[in-house]
Amino acid sequence: MRLHKNLCYAVIDGILDIFNEKKYADKVIQMLLKRDKRWGSRDRGFVAETTYDIVRWKRLYSEIAEVKEPFSRDDAWRLFAVWATLKGIKLPDWKYFAQTPTRKIKGRFDALSKTRKIKESVPDWIDDLGVNELGESVWSKELSKQNEQADVILRVNTLKISKKDLQKQLISEGVETLPIKGYASALKLIQRANVFKTEAFKKGHFEVQDASSQLVAEFLDVKPGMKVVDACAGAGGKTLHLSALMENKGSLVAMDIYESKLKKLKIRAKRNGAHNIDLRVIDSTKPLKKLTGKADRLLIDAPCSGLGVIRRNPDSKWKLQPEFLDTIRQTQQHILQQYSKMLKPNGKMVYATCSVLPSENKNQIEQFLSSGAGQHFKLVKDKSILAHQSGYDGFYMALLEKNLDQ
Repeated sequence: MRLHKNLCYAVIDGILDIFNEKKYADKVIQMLLKRDKRWGSRDRGFVAETTYDIVRWKRLYSEIAEVKEPFSRDDAWRLFAVWATLKGIKLPDWKYFAQTPTRKIKGRFDALSKTRKIKESVPDWIDDLGVNELGESVWSKELSKQNEQADVILRVNTLKISKKDLQKQLISEGVETLPIKGYASALKLIQRANVFKTEAFKKGHFEVQDASSQLVAEFLDVKPGMKVVDACAGAGGKTLHLSALMENKGSLVAMDIYESKLKKLKIRAKRNGAHNIDLRVIDSTKPLKKLTGKADRLLIDAPCSGLGVIRRNPDSKWKLQPEFLDTIRQTQQHILQQYSKMLKPNGKMVYATCSVLPSENKNQIEQFLSSGAGQHFKLVKDKSILAHQSGYDGFYMALLEKNLDQ
């Protein structure tokens, strides 16, 4: 591979923005890709993937390069040199790479790779937490899988098209996909591509959604004509899936505390042809009270640590703090206690997170069921998904049913 200065400059600028300015990696990369309209898909891919790679392996590369945050521009070039050397890329004769100790880099990599938290590039406290909750063996495998690049998975929008017809349409646009056994609406890209530019996407024939995430809406067991509430809808990936499973029939209430996210959902719903969605901002307790005892089905896709989706958001492990985890666990229990009141007697609800930690998952359900608010509920089934076992994102989902006499 031959390195090009303008592309490398973009990566360096991105690294400094993400680490020194504490900006979100996905937003930084979106901006970088708009820098030069002449860049082709290969150029854009290099900038995005190299930036994500260096973010993912920040701790390992920093220790090898012997640099610390905040990074100077020279430090960022040292990180880049480590990345290139470990990838087997010959460094060009640029001033930034003068006296780069290639042999020393490889030697330090071998030595440092003997320590898991450095090898897998995570903060000490996250490594300790993972071991404590999952055990050494499982955590090691999960952490390793979370450092792999995630596949691009599509969810077929069955309101508009069948899986086979979407595959044909995408092939005509140069995008090849494969169905995934056990995932009714999922297609996996054979090669990475910018699917958002396809006519199929513009027509609302699919959404990008990980295979594990696609299991959540199906877990809720919705039927056409029901009143369904998605209480933490966000930008609505699961809401749109629920609408498709309901065949656009019945009422689907999408709620969130952030109006900006619901505005994005409104745009996506229009493109998807999902017409049974009613958007409601949770700006007080009133929207929740109005729905007390009204929902046939309730989805609580709770805010969480995101430790099941690090491979999609590698910068999150550097932004996450122990205090946030303590707070989010309290928030999760509060949401379970309060939002569960919206469910009808004999109704069902799903509690889901994109975390692999039992303290955010099974433990929360046990705490809820032993509380006053949860005494009329029973656990029907739950599912813990680990990335190293499934090949897809780490998730948890629990299906609960409310007793008929309440």
